Amino acid sequence: MGRALAPAPASHRNDIARIALGKCVFTRPKASHRGASAFAGLLVYLNSRRCGGRSMIPIFRPWFDNAEVEAVREVLMSGWVGPGEKVEELEARFAHYVGAQHAVSLNSCSAALLLALKTLDIEGGEVITTPLTFVSTNHAILQNGATPVFCDIDPETLNIDPKAIAAKITARTRAIMVVHFAGHPCDMDEILSIANQHGIPVVEDAAHASGARYKGQMVGGMGTVTCFSFDARKNLSTCDGGMLTTNNSGLAERARKLRWMGISRGTYDRFRKNGAERRWEYEVGELGYKCYMNDLNAAIGLVQLGKLESANAQRREIFLQYGRAFAALDWMQIPVEKPQVRSAMHAYVARVSQRDELIDHLGQHNIDAGVHYKPCHLFEVYKPYRTDLPITDAVWRDLVTLPLFPSMTENEIGQVIAAVCDFQP
Repeated sequence: MGRALAPAPASHRNDIARIALGKCVFTRPKASHRGASAFAGLLVYLNSRRCGGRSMIPIFRPWFDNAEVEAVREVLMSGWVGPGEKVEELEARFAHYVGAQHAVSLNSCSAALLLALKTLDIEGGEVITTPLTFVSTNHAILQNGATPVFCDIDPETLNIDPKAIAAKITARTRAIMVVHFAGHPCDMDEILSIANQHGIPVVEDAAHASGARYKGQMVGGMGTVTCFSFDARKNLSTCDGGMLTTNNSGLAERARKLRWMGISRGTYDRFRKNGAERRWEYEVGELGYKCYMNDLNAAIGLVQLGKLESANAQRREIFLQYGRAFAALDWMQIPVEKPQVRSAMHAYVARVSQRDELIDHLGQHNIDAGVHYKPCHLFEVYKPYRTDLPITDAVWRDLVTLPLFPSMTENEIGQVIAAVCDFQP
């Protein structure tokens, strides 16, 4: 952790400074500088769909500019790129933003989910969960030696149905896992009421929900543990990363140790913050993992956190434009936002009975569209846990995700609207 880097050549600093995501400006580095230009190349790659010969409107596009590039340059020049002061600053600022007492940064939301359940000691028990999610949600249950108990969904919000949760609780239930689908918060009052009646912890998968609110309260401080994703497609991106938030100091402390092999004190804490003798010494209390965030990702995250509210506002405007344009289409069911929530508008997921034909049609117009998600219980690895889920089984076959990201131009929005409205089911 925290290996010092030699400063990049002065000429290469100009290479980095000339990267402008969204404008595809890049100076080809000299041969001697190619290794140091790896990050520069990565940023250009993220935007390659936009710069290529055939311009496709993607479903998601990361929103980076020179502020992120400068933040990364500062860390690279500092000589410390492992977990350090940028990580600690992001944790403190994100905890304050969501209203949680503790935030533990990680290298992915998948790691956050894994550690969240690990700290709750669910092994051998059952976890009530939604099937309509990315597989990492439910992989974390299996990875912790527990059994996923799939619960049907609300056909409007696509979130887990609280009434179905109540019917699934048994003496073996160790946790309830909820996903704020596409950034729309679940019915947390009802879910927490059920959980509290039975003394069961609630884990929130908020991968889509950075900046979302439920009855005025930020997602991130309501359940026992909340897990966020900061990958390239998310509302707040660190290129890849995640965050675990909680109001339980014991869970937070254990998660901090688990993220770095179970080691009692990280390298930055021992060598940069603590001047005591024998800085090399530490204890290992249990088996852990290597899934911490580093200062490079955290530096990007700090810039992105400052943009999050404005980025979500731009998502909302596009969401509303789509809604106005598609409201008259009798063959499309547009997504909803319940009155008590403010969605993070992570994705625009509509329902169309001829979903596959629409996706093919949009592709012919150079527009990407996708499906979020094929339900987990339909994958081979979850075959032993299949159960009767009539709403999920019916709904998912109609789901289509349209392009939605803050940097969409009016021209791109217009192209999507025109192509969708041109579709003849």
